[in-house]
Order: sequence, then C-alpha cells, then structure tokens
Amino acid sequence: MIEHDADVLVLGGGPAGAWAALAAAAAGARVVLADKGYCGTSGPTASGGNNLWYVPPDAAEREREVDARFEQSARLADRRWMARVVDETYRRVDDLASFGYPFPVHDGVERRGSLQGPEYMKRMRRRVHRSGVLILDHHPALRLLTDSSGVVAGAAGIARQEGEAPWTVRAGAVVLATGGCAFLSGAFGTNVDTGDGHLMAAELGAELSGMEFSSVYGLSPAYGAHTKGLMMQFATYYAEDGTRIEVPDPLWARAQVAERLAAGRKVFARLDQAPAELRQAMRDAQPNYFLPLDKAGIDPFRDPYEVRMVLEGTVRGTGGLRIVGDDCATTVPGLYAAGDVATREPVSGAVSGGGAYNGAWAISSGTWAGRGAARFGLGRDRTRTVPAGRAGLTPGSLDAARVVRAVQAEILPLDRNLFRTREGLRASLASLDALWERITSEGVAGTGRERLRARSAAAMTAHARWCYRAALAREESRGMHRLDGLPTLRSFEHRLLVGGLEETWTSTEPQEVAA
Repeated sequence: MIEHDADVLVLGGGPAGAWAALAAAAAGARVVLADKGYCGTSGPTASGGNNLWYVPPDAAEREREVDARFEQSARLADRRWMARVVDETYRRVDDLASFGYPFPVHDGVERRGSLQGPEYMKRMRRRVHRSGVLILDHHPALRLLTDSSGVVAGAAGIARQEGEAPWTVRAGAVVLATGGCAFLSGAFGTNVDTGDGHLMAAELGAELSGMEFSSVYGLSPAYGAHTKGLMMQFATYYAEDGTRIEVPDPLWARAQVAERLAAGRKVFARLDQAPAELRQAMRDAQPNYFLPLDKAGIDPFRDPYEVRMVLEGTVRGTGGLRIVGDDCATTVPGLYAAGDVATREPVSGAVSGGGAYNGAWAISSGTWAGRGAARFGLGRDRTRTVPAGRAGLTPGSLDAARVVRAVQAEILPLDRNLFRTREGLRASLASLDALWERITSEGVAGTGRERLRARSAAAMTAHARWCYRAALAREESRGMHRLDGLPTLRSFEHRLLVGGLEETWTSTEPQEVAA
C-alpha cells in the first residue's frame, strides 16, 4: 500500500490539473497530483496546438467579446463568468510567459493567443514540480474517499508502474481535473478521457449540467485521428466521384460532411485554399495532423485525402459536473471541478468550447478550483476515511471490452448521436440502462490493471446515459444539440441538470443560479 497525506489532492495532470496544483500550492497547501498517465504528456492538450480566448485588458474590447460570444452561446452562457475567464486567463498567461514559454514574436509583438501543447505542458509540469507538488504519474484513481460526515477526503487507486500496487491519498479537499469523455473513439490524445471523474463524483451525489451538449464530432483524416480542425478553413471538399461539395463555410462543413458519411458515402478534402506563405506555418503548428498523411505519400495541399468524423463527446463538448460557486465547488462538499470534467456552460453555453474556450476555461477554472480547495482543505482532519463507489469495482462475469463496445455501438454512430431522434435516443437509453443494471448486478471481470479498464467501462456507460437522458429532456434544437429538426424555443432558454446512477433524473437549474 502506497499512502500519502495532503491538504489538496488534484486528480488529473492536464492543464486544468496543473493550474489547480499551482494555485493550491501558492495558497500554502501541501499538494499531491495524481495522473492517469504521465503529467505533461497525456491528454488532448499535450498532443497538439491549443488556441486561447486571450483578450488584452481593454474594457470596451472585452465587453464586445463577451457580448458577441454570449449570443454565440445560444444564450446559455453567463456574462459575469465569461468576464472572469477572460481576466483570469490574461493574468495566468502572463505567468506562463514568466515560466519561460517561448511565445512567437511578430513585428516585435508577442502573440499569446495560441500555445504549442507539448511545450506548454512541459513548462507546466516543471513549474508544478518546482512548486513542491508531489506528482504521482501513472496513478489512476478508482474511487473517492469521504470522512464520516460524507465530505470528500481523498482518493484511492492503483500505481500502474509499481506492480498495480494500491495507493491512497488522504486529503482535506479534492480537485477533479480528469477530463471529459470521448468514449475511446480514437480522437487524438483522448485515450485517458473515459469519464472516470464524473462517475466518482456522481457516486457521492454530484449533479451534472449541459450533458445534452455532447454530440461533438471532429473532422480527421481517415488515415489518422487528429481532430484539430482550424486548418479546415482552407479546405475544399469533394465527393467520391470527384464532384465538389458546396459548403457555406469550409471551417464549419461538418453538417454537410456528416450527412454524407451517415449515408455511407465517402468524403475527401484538400487544403488547396491555404496561402502558400502559410503552409509551412500550418505544418509547424500541427505536425501531428500532417504526419500520417506524409507517411501515406499524400500532399494535403495538392492531393484530396479521405476524411472521417470522430466523436469527441464532452472533451470538446460542453457538459460536465455542475459547479455552484466562484471557486468551482461541486454539489459535493470538499470536491472541486476544473477543465473538461466541469460543465463549460458559464462560458460557452450550448456550443462547443473549441480550442479558445477550452484552453481559457482550463486555465481559469483550474486556478479557481485550486484556490478553493486549499481554503477548504487546510487544517481539515482526514485521519478516518471511507471508500466510495462500486460500479465496475466488483469482480464479476462481464468483460470490460465487451461493455465498451456495447456503449460505443449506441454513442459513436452519427445517426444516433449527431442526428438525434426521440426514437433513437429512447432505444439507446433502453440498451444502456440494461447494460448498467448488468454492470451493477453481475460485476465486471478484472484484477490489477484490468480493474482500471472495468472502472472506465462503467464510467462510459454512466456518461452515455446522462448524455442521452438530458438530450431527451431538451425537446428542442439548441447549439450542438439537434433533435428531430425541432426549432430553438425561448421556453428552453435555461440549463438542464442530470444525475443519478441506478435511476437517472433530469431537472431545470434554478433561475437564480443560471442567471
């Protein structure tokens, strides 16, 4: 048994987790960060470029930005939260510059609106380590711990590189920064994003919000899984017979592409609209996008290449744990959420966070959650703890890989999750509910490392049920949620909550919170 004690435990080593650890340490807390992978290299941010919602401190410009993006959010965002995110992100990017991040310079001015993921996360890991935080790499968490009154008091899991030894960290507060859920779709960098944190929180009664806004598919070359799509603004699309597909905006061609792919037809793209002077810069910014194409002998600026759509779920989507305070506290005492594991509705509403929203949200929510957890956790007694959770942890007859395939069969297809119908959602929910009942009654086979796979399979099942339950409850089309061709309705200009495990439920968020 590996045991540690801390004021704050951060679960997750992506940007949100790293900023949370830095903020908690700066507040005087003793911090442990446990990552499912290797902090600084795992997760979608570390695998590619990352835009930021970065606005200089000009009051008029910031007001214009917030107003414009509020309307883009389908009126589900919150102007106060958006202004907070813009302000916090700007200040923390100043910190990143002081960490030595090499921002590019054009005409004598640093350009701070985007980050190279590998370099960014390398700097963040180094800074977290130098701040005195204990980093536990390859230490996935399996369950949360609570004290006798039900307050979160740490977590437990397995050390993958130490013979699957069990570990326990008792802490005064916990920050979940475990990412969203991409359902092991193969989207680049998302193999660690299986919704584990959401399940651990829900087992303690946490509420979720915005889970209907989870039907995000990224365009990727058929030869790879890289969904960083900003370069697609320069794309021309073609049908299988070479006929050009007319799209209103090349960057937002997903609907036209998806309709063809859902009908079983192939779609090709060519980046022939990219100016010659930008082509090398595009390669430098997103080398992982071009690598599989180069290996296949394809010049994407000259040759059409086949594309596909890959589900990114709540990684690029909006839904996650409901937060009820400026410090990103969840509805469970002692538990805080940051980054993709938390709902992003306060800043992006009903639309995808994309790169800019997501990057800024990870920085700001991580900072707030770390500070809040430090205030809560400093001095709290955590000598007596009780483990929570059981789904996927009880050995049984079900095979984890088969559970994952069953979930993917309901959640990955375009004709189920992107082009949503009431009948399709109900049919998928019936299958997923039956699968959940089997997980909890029969158990999932696995010991050692297989316990992690079993737990992740259970988490994906729970995640899919919340997504579809919320989608059925929002009987309209808003933002990325499209249902039966229904129009957007003013009567649904509010957020929907979802929760529960054995029996899932939905409700309307109180207006005083959603305002």
